[in-house]
Amino acid sequence: MYSAAVQDLIDKLGALPGIGPKSAQRLAFHLLAARAEEVEGLISALREVKLRVRFCDRCGNIAEADLCDICADPRRLATAICVVEEPKDVVAIERTREFRGTYHVLGGAIDPIGGVGPDDLRIRQLFTRLASGEVSEVILATDPNGEGEATAAYLARRLAPLDVTVTRLASGLPVGGDLEYADEVTLGRAFEGRRSMN
Repeated sequence: MYSAAVQDLIDKLGALPGIGPKSAQRLAFHLLAARAEEVEGLISALREVKLRVRFCDRCGNIAEADLCDICADPRRLATAICVVEEPKDVVAIERTREFRGTYHVLGGAIDPIGGVGPDDLRIRQLFTRLASGEVSEVILATDPNGEGEATAAYLARRLAPLDVTVTRLASGLPVGGDLEYADEVTLGRAFEGRRSMN
């Protein structure tokens, strides 16, 4: 229907998460109509992010150096680690201004149907961080959906023998939802009302 180049652009855009065929088509035609400088700016931003952005060696958050800004901040409390699924969840929690500890990004959640098991996540790295004995609380802030709950339950069982308090974000977050879509007030209340899991 379209020329090969346009169809290839639509297909590439449609492969992005959350972009359906109609949205991909709209984006493609927007880019075709855009000024060359705008398109070059987008290409430059994509190139820069691929060249400069990586994952923090300690927590797995996005970073432009060995450590992310949070891990490199000496004012953060090293005694508490908040475990999240993705870097976007760190941003959601940081917006609440309720948490002053550090994070650990798992890189997903346990999903047997999707073929994601515990060994596919950054769980081993979490336990390496806990080996120092400096951490007194691990807050499980996985998404309140089936995969997130399964991941939290698995981690709570694995953490039970250790000398750390294990807590889970309180209710207030909708079941089946994602942290990135929760508003700051709901996330803040969930943080304040977290409960022990051990």
